[in-house]
Amino acid sequence: MAASTLPALIRFVRENSPYYRDLYAHLPENPELAELPIVDHASYWAANTLRDNRLHTGEHRGGLVFKTGGTTSAPRVSVYTRAEWREMSETFSTGLTGAGLVDGDRVANLFYAGELYSSFIFTLNTLQDAPVDTVQLPIAGSAPLDFVANTLAEFGATVLAAPPTSLCQLAQHVADTVGALPLVRILLFSGEAFYGDQRALIGAAFPNAEVRSIGYASVDGGILGGPVAGEQDARIHRVFPGRIMEILDIDSGEPITEAGRPGRVVVTDLVRTLQPVLRYPVGDLAEWTEVESGTFRLLGRSDEGARVGPVTVYLDDLRSIVEGAAAGQSITGIQVVLRRKEAKDQLVLRLGGAVTGERELAEAIAARLDEVRPMFADHVRRGLIQPLAVEWAGTNGLTVNPRTGKLVRLLDERGA
Repeated sequence: MAASTLPALIRFVRENSPYYRDLYAHLPENPELAELPIVDHASYWAANTLRDNRLHTGEHRGGLVFKTGGTTSAPRVSVYTRAEWREMSETFSTGLTGAGLVDGDRVANLFYAGELYSSFIFTLNTLQDAPVDTVQLPIAGSAPLDFVANTLAEFGATVLAAPPTSLCQLAQHVADTVGALPLVRILLFSGEAFYGDQRALIGAAFPNAEVRSIGYASVDGGILGGPVAGEQDARIHRVFPGRIMEILDIDSGEPITEAGRPGRVVVTDLVRTLQPVLRYPVGDLAEWTEVESGTFRLLGRSDEGARVGPVTVYLDDLRSIVEGAAAGQSITGIQVVLRRKEAKDQLVLRLGGAVTGERELAEAIAARLDEVRPMFADHVRRGLIQPLAVEWAGTNGLTVNPRTGKLVRLLDERGA
């Protein structure tokens, strides 16, 4: 089933998804978008199990399965039908010309492949469907840096596609070995923000390259926006057709309809019907730059999940990790802080309360995080992100919203 309108999608999920049937049980027959409740992540993923799934609208008989984070004990998995995946790659590919790609570009795909990751496959499919004819170099993010640099030089790569942390690691290697790769003219990034402290290193290794977003998407939320041609700010995107994007006031939850006012990004996907996405918070903050044209600027993470380099760590999982390690000790508040340290992302847990053995507890929390989120530990070992840091804020040292007095669960101090 492919829903082309919101009313058709609502009717379909109410009939076929037990999760949405229960969620919408109190609604009128033909509700408006604003009447639909915002999806709660905890209940959504509790329903989206590998066995006896209550979220899906039917059996997954063809298509793809991807990991979208979560812990080893509670993995988060997103599924797509063949038709959904094909539509996504075709639609996403329309943004590549806005990013600056032209016929004849030689594109090195340096995203991660295997282990149920989606970025390499999706980039490959998107380039295959692109309105411009490119030569693909499917290198992947796990390739040794010597091999990557040599391949880029041998085949005259003009475009690199990778997460920013991988681009910086490669740039350092290029600067230390061959000096520079002047043929590279575009660096396409996705999966995390690109920060100012990365640009000097990038500029030294790739002196003629422009940094551009390949597009805005997530495994769970789907495709959300494409780059805007001629726009110098790589954070600005345009909403893709077939998707309804809302920016909601952080405190009231009301839709924002004017430019320049930050809010939470919530998406409704009219294309995906096997694993439906209706008013789903994708975990980002944004502001409209032009409401009529559907252009918006990404501003960082909201409080659903912490994006540390290319690794997403969900706040609910962090709370469970802290509570398990604390073993009954009084933790009065948990605040997640994202920082930049030595040009790498750092995850900081700021804890409130009075406990005994602060050092031992911090070590136990770090060990438990490595155990339940192996991808985080792996990226620390590879030098792509900083290790976890734990800070103690006492009984009243946590940041609260000055208007509401509520705890701010996530603080992003990384800047742009």
